[in-house]
Amino acid sequence: MKIGLYFGSFNPIHTGHLIIANHVAYNTDLDKVWLVVSPHNPLKSSSSLLNEHHRFHLVELAVEGESRLRASNIEFSLPRPSYTVDTLAYLSEKFPTQEFAIIMGSDSFQNISRWKNYMHIVQHYPIYVYRRPGHEIEPMYGVKILDAPLLDISSTVIRQHVKDGKSIKYLVPDNVQQYILENGYYR
Repeated sequence: MKIGLYFGSFNPIHTGHLIIANHVAYNTDLDKVWLVVSPHNPLKSSSSLLNEHHRFHLVELAVEGESRLRASNIEFSLPRPSYTVDTLAYLSEKFPTQEFAIIMGSDSFQNISRWKNYMHIVQHYPIYVYRRPGHEIEPMYGVKILDAPLLDISSTVIRQHVKDGKSIKYLVPDNVQQYILENGYYR
C-alpha cells in the first residue's frame, strides 16, 4: 500500500486542506492520504497553535467516514521539534510493508533545502507537489507535480473570524465548525 503523508499544523483544518487531500487520494497512485498533525513545525512560531490533541480531533472530525483519508498523530510520540526525516524513518520501521510518500505545496517545496537531511528525503521518498499561485517550481528530484483544485482559505483568517465573532461556515466542515464554537477555540 502506498500512503501519502500530508503534514500540517491544521490550525484549524479547513476545506482547502480537505480538497487537496481528497484530490491527491483519488487522482494519483496513492492508496491513502494521512493528514499528519504536526505538534510544532520547526520553521513556524508556535504561539498561536491550538493544543495538538484538539487540532488532531478536528482533523478526525473532518475526515470522518472518508475511507481514503486518515488523521494521524504519529508525531505526538516523537521527539520535538518533529522533523520529517525522523517521522519517515519511524514510519518506515513501524510499517515495513507500506510505502510512504510526501504531499506538499509548491510554497513548502521551495523551502525543502532548509529541511533536516532533505537530500535523504528526496532520494528515498516520492514527493507529490501541488502548485500554489506565486510559487512556481521546476521539476527536480523526480517530484510529481500536481494541479489540485485550490481554495484561497487560510487557517489564520479562520482563527481571526472566530475571534471577531464572524461566520466560518463553508470554510471548515460543519462538524468542525460546531466543535470549534462549542469549545471556544480561537476566541
